[in-house]
Amino acid sequence: MLQHGIDLHKRSLTIATVDSGGHLVKQKRLPTDRAAVARYLEALPGPHRAVVEATGSWYWVAELFASHGVELKLAHARQLKAITQAKVKTDAVDSLTLAQLLRADLIPEAHMLEAELRGYRDLLRARLRLVGRRTAAKCVIESLLERYNQPTPDELPSLARFEAHLHQDQIAVLTSQIKEIERLLNPVLLPEKEVQRLLWIPGIGRQAAFTIYLEVGDIQRFPSDRQFCSYCRLVPGARNSGGSRRHGRSKEGNRYLKSAFRNAAVRAVQYEPTVKGWYQKKLRAKGKPIAQALVAKEIARIAYQVLKDDVDFNGTFKGVPIQHVKSAAWPRRASPDA
Repeated sequence: MLQHGIDLHKRSLTIATVDSGGHLVKQKRLPTDRAAVARYLEALPGPHRAVVEATGSWYWVAELFASHGVELKLAHARQLKAITQAKVKTDAVDSLTLAQLLRADLIPEAHMLEAELRGYRDLLRARLRLVGRRTAAKCVIESLLERYNQPTPDELPSLARFEAHLHQDQIAVLTSQIKEIERLLNPVLLPEKEVQRLLWIPGIGRQAAFTIYLEVGDIQRFPSDRQFCSYCRLVPGARNSGGSRRHGRSKEGNRYLKSAFRNAAVRAVQYEPTVKGWYQKKLRAKGKPIAQALVAKEIARIAYQVLKDDVDFNGTFKGVPIQHVKSAAWPRRASPDA
């Protein structure tokens, strides 16, 4: 079997091919052109495997290789120590190293979401960016009102009023675009049974359920809820050495899941008395940031069990029945199969 290592960039890629014995068969620098890469593959007979780093432009490579019946693995860029710590780092060296790691089955794989869901996930992320821009525009208006001590933008001085109206126009456009994305996503994602089960969990609304469903993908890739919470950035990183123990924030994992579960924790504390009571106990003992993080972690554990076991939410939080049960109305249904 031939093993292809691909060092991918915006305008070019370098592909190295080795045989089962590790001998270099071919190596070439190509433009990021589908036809050029297809000709490279077609010139080499026999079964193929390939690997590419999880950069921002691997979608088209995955589609092209799938159309040629080539298995493609997605390498976790941060864990490819053989490349990131190499003394000599060139495109040719990187592609050959990838091919050799693939031959030895030493590729640290990153999750590759199903092709039919990638566009929806990217669109949901785009919605989040639009919401951020809308919030920034609102903050500018609030800042202007505070600066001039006025209750409404119409009462600001002329230039400040002009600036505020510009931001109001941006807010209107962004709101329209956000709603347009939601109209596209709702009919596709709401009927999914995983989404319907997530919607019954305290604090999890439509957008959080969509985010969890699309960002997690196959829940079976997480052997335990501890690993899942770690992937969601809900547990601190550890730097223990020589008897000293240090904990701190880590950027390893999925920032979108972290945001979804942290927002769900805020909503659960607001609207669910059982969650609020447990949160207040932790608040007195550990402070607000840690208490919120613990609620988010517990919601993530509940979501993990619901998805992992393919069951409905059992209506408890830390073993205590919740007091506020969500109504069986849109976007929720009486059951995922109703």
